[in-house]
Amino acid sequence: MNHAPVANDERERFMDVLRGFAIFGIFIANLDFFAYYFLVKPNAQAVFLAPGLDEKMKLLHQLLIEGKFYSIFSFLFGWGIALQLSRAASKGPGAIGLIRRRLLGMLCIGFIHLLLWSGDIIFFYAWLGFILLWIRKLQDKNLLRLGIALLLSPILLYSLKLCWPVLALPSEALAQIGVWIDEKLLGIKSEEAYFALMHTEDFWLVVKSNISGMFYRYSDLIFISRISKVLGMMVLGMWVGSTNFYKNITTKRRVLFMIITFGLLIGLPANYLLSYYMNQKAIYYTLKMEGLYQTIAYALGVAPLALAYIAALMLAFQNGTFNMLASVVAPVGRMALSNYLTHTAVGVFVFLHVGLGLMEKVGPFYYTIFAILVFMAQIIFSTIWLNYFNYGPVEWLWRSFTYRKWQKMVK
Repeated sequence: MNHAPVANDERERFMDVLRGFAIFGIFIANLDFFAYYFLVKPNAQAVFLAPGLDEKMKLLHQLLIEGKFYSIFSFLFGWGIALQLSRAASKGPGAIGLIRRRLLGMLCIGFIHLLLWSGDIIFFYAWLGFILLWIRKLQDKNLLRLGIALLLSPILLYSLKLCWPVLALPSEALAQIGVWIDEKLLGIKSEEAYFALMHTEDFWLVVKSNISGMFYRYSDLIFISRISKVLGMMVLGMWVGSTNFYKNITTKRRVLFMIITFGLLIGLPANYLLSYYMNQKAIYYTLKMEGLYQTIAYALGVAPLALAYIAALMLAFQNGTFNMLASVVAPVGRMALSNYLTHTAVGVFVFLHVGLGLMEKVGPFYYTIFAILVFMAQIIFSTIWLNYFNYGPVEWLWRSFTYRKWQKMVK
């Protein structure tokens, strides 16, 4: 068996493939919100609703997709930061400033994106990136411990809120700011009025609604402990990057098989239980004991299954045929930021009434097919684009901002 270290270009191609698959899964999960499927009444009739198939597909999403692909993306973000820090170590202290400027550019892009869709993750990831820089000097073993502790911490946090509901006040305060902005900026005072606003054809009203949406979004992120969930996966990715785990992947097969086994044997049953509780959202948000059970199911289900996906792809990528086939997705990963933002543009245009207005008319079965078609189009477009250009369009702007000069775009 060949135990030669993996070349950097192969590692980068693997990361691009994994990143491409990650944004595909994130797109499917986000389409539930773009389509406003959660508002569809059981007896609703529309061309793109298939009640029986929709229920089955929704269960598959909850089991296999929801939470797992943003976890993979978080893992990749931490891995990427570790590689940047490794390169910076050989270039002097000024290189850290370059990483900070890169994160600042992400913050700017993310803030603009928040005005188009409050479900943005770019802004969120960027400021968490500054936390990764803050802990960059931790020893590898402590990074691993911290990552695991962060992933399990939502269980403790929810338990504390059960005992002392006052701990939910920061989340409630952000939600109240959102309510205040809605009243002052849009003149709406209820959730029903907000959903009615989403049927408007006025694009600027939608933009203004996302100003309050930012506060609702971060209220929810704090309440569900998404910060520690995402940061935990980032720290694990940082550990993989700092230990050169993938560089010596052929010696890690036993570890990878263990991760896959644990992820499937523990993760799948936990995700099935999680899907049961996810369909009873009121219980979670009203601080009931069942909400704690949901939190435990999430901790044992989502991250382990996401790590199993990563480990399985790492192993499969060592096969030449799979490597060649999967690399078709790599261009999408190289242009991940541009493609992710394209998902928002497509989602807003297709589902909101500023565009085609298909919200509440498309269920999981058909919007999954739609996601596959969009992803196939992105594979083709990204491949053609990168034949002529060095970067995706948003990546070019971001890189130019980072280096404070226009980068060479055309090959």
